[in-house]
Amino acid sequence: MGELTSWLKQNRTLLQPTREHAASAVRHMNKIERNRLFSPEIEQMRTAEGRWYEAIAYEMFAELTASTDVIKYMALKGADAPCGRKNIQLGQNGLYYSRCGDITTRGNGQDLAEFDLLMVDGEDRVAFAEVVTSASDMKEFEKEIEYKKRLLGYLFDQQSVPFILVSSFDVSNYSVGKRLMKAPDNINIKTASCEDIKGLLRRDDARRIPARAPETHAKMISATGIRVKRPFNYQKYHDWERNRVIKNVAEEVDVKGTKTPEETSGLVKKILYGGLYPSAIRNLCQERALSIKGRPLDFDILMSQYSKVILATDLPDYEPLVYLRSRQKREYLKMVQDKEGNFKFERKTPSRVGFFLWLESISPSLGARITGKILDAFSPR
Repeated sequence: MGELTSWLKQNRTLLQPTREHAASAVRHMNKIERNRLFSPEIEQMRTAEGRWYEAIAYEMFAELTASTDVIKYMALKGADAPCGRKNIQLGQNGLYYSRCGDITTRGNGQDLAEFDLLMVDGEDRVAFAEVVTSASDMKEFEKEIEYKKRLLGYLFDQQSVPFILVSSFDVSNYSVGKRLMKAPDNINIKTASCEDIKGLLRRDDARRIPARAPETHAKMISATGIRVKRPFNYQKYHDWERNRVIKNVAEEVDVKGTKTPEETSGLVKKILYGGLYPSAIRNLCQERALSIKGRPLDFDILMSQYSKVILATDLPDYEPLVYLRSRQKREYLKMVQDKEGNFKFERKTPSRVGFFLWLESISPSLGARITGKILDAFSPR
């Protein structure tokens, strides 16, 4: 167990929200979120509440960082994030800020992971925190934390990465929470519930923003100023994985059962194999049913309404995906595979995200034969 997690376990009481934390956290929310904090619409209120509680955790840790040497630096975020943030572009790798001041790691412009809190401890190890307000946030949580630990461990050349789970409920009541807290460098900071913390606020507090933000202390730094210790060329790592899978599939080698020699393979979240030539698209439509909200897509409809078809798989489970480029809008439709091996619409990929730029850069390169082999290798059929 590292010094940071050991110290936090002994000083949990220092991280309990006060009225000052709750009121100051409002400055990190936009006008819509502030108005929804006391909304009678439960779903809207819970979403705003989650954003607010994340900002409360930031305010608490910022205050704590100023008073202890166990935390050497903490990354600014939200309303405190530095100005002049870089627009999303292909080729961006490493730590960046989103438009709203969230801390993200980009790989070739794509957001790979977002960190609620990021800090450097007294032993010069990078640590991160995640903030949760309900058990529904924990469905895919374990895989997400595992990936973030692997990513930060690689970037900063650390064998272990301290992880802090800040929660407004008892995570030990859930199997995921129990498993996470068994790791020696993980710790849970449980606070009062959001409802109890909200009781410290007046409704006007959610609408009143301080005329100026409080002064940040010298230990609060830009996330982009935390120096990455290893080279990080995500496009290269992706292409290594893509080429390995295509080679193994072509030779009918079991991809899932074959270990990759590259240390970076665990950093790649998705493989984009390439765009499909018309012959491959026709074969796809003949072999698999495609549908959007129950409406079937045949070859003629697909070719008339979509300008590009891209084949991909999600990792680590190699779940096949198809992306369709709309001719009418600057967006891609993500199609996921069902239990029968057919594809149905899941969600849209808008033009404002970095992944859209990567999809736009892909040209047709896959014929019917290799497309069929990839699909057969990872389909339930």
